[in-house]
Amino acid sequence: MTGKKENFKQGDGYTFAQYCDNWIAANSSRLKVSSRARYKADIENHIKPFFGSRRLSEITSEDVDSFTQVLLYEKQLSAKTARNILALFQSAFLYAKKRSGQQISDLEIIYPKGQKKNVRVLNEEEEMKLMRFLANEMDLCKFGVYLALRTGLRIGEVCALRWSDISLKTDTLSVCRTVQRIQIPDTGSYVKTEVVIGSPKTDSSCRTIPLMPDLSTLCSRFAPLDSKAFVLTGTHRCMEPRKLQRRLKEYTEECHIQGVHFHTLRHTFATRCIEAGFDAKTLSEILGHSNISVTLNQYVHPNLEQKRENMSRLKITICF
Repeated sequence: MTGKKENFKQGDGYTFAQYCDNWIAANSSRLKVSSRARYKADIENHIKPFFGSRRLSEITSEDVDSFTQVLLYEKQLSAKTARNILALFQSAFLYAKKRSGQQISDLEIIYPKGQKKNVRVLNEEEEMKLMRFLANEMDLCKFGVYLALRTGLRIGEVCALRWSDISLKTDTLSVCRTVQRIQIPDTGSYVKTEVVIGSPKTDSSCRTIPLMPDLSTLCSRFAPLDSKAFVLTGTHRCMEPRKLQRRLKEYTEECHIQGVHFHTLRHTFATRCIEAGFDAKTLSEILGHSNISVTLNQYVHPNLEQKRENMSRLKITICF
């Protein structure tokens, strides 16, 4: 793990809190601003209160089990959030172990498993109702929601989209940045946040998506002369994600559609693609997943009739 070179004495004199601070400092240059803020918050809010005052040699696997119970049952965090915090703890522990110069035993960390949640997908009637609503007196904000429904863009990617990212010559859309509201570390007792425009979630999230004819037509209608303007605002100031989420809530309430979040549009797009016969590799690249297994695990679930159809392709039969 690359980063700044630390200037501190090795040995058992450091508390785990000090090692955590040095881990953040050592890796700050390679971390995105949003990642650094998230790690800093998890360390300050969860890891330090439990392990911070301890010496490295005092931390045991039983302590980690107790920490996991605190995360899950006292703080009532989801299994996914608990896994992320445990992974962060493990990275900081291994960093401290390497630099302490001590013979520290490895820790056994049991990551909690969470029940797989059923993702909300608009049925065809709901999807058509929402699209008709968006088409009626469409403005830039409605266009952004429609764009997400037809391309599977994440909410931060829609908010960060500039008109220069859309090519009407090639009918393509390029995803190269995202908008997030992150917590600013070291701001005292109160929590302060700011909107940050940065690189997408992963390297795979940088991608080019072909536009369907209806989207190309709408882009031609709304595109301003200033290509640097943000798509949702038509200005050099972006719309932040929570405002777009509020707009979507207003739209779905008008349509009497319940339980919709912005990610529902992405799930709906992916589901329609699978139903239309997209191969998983193509869909994975369009969605910007880090690997094809994410797409397969999330969306590709053959029903009994599909299984029966595929089994019938095995032409070998024996009459008894």
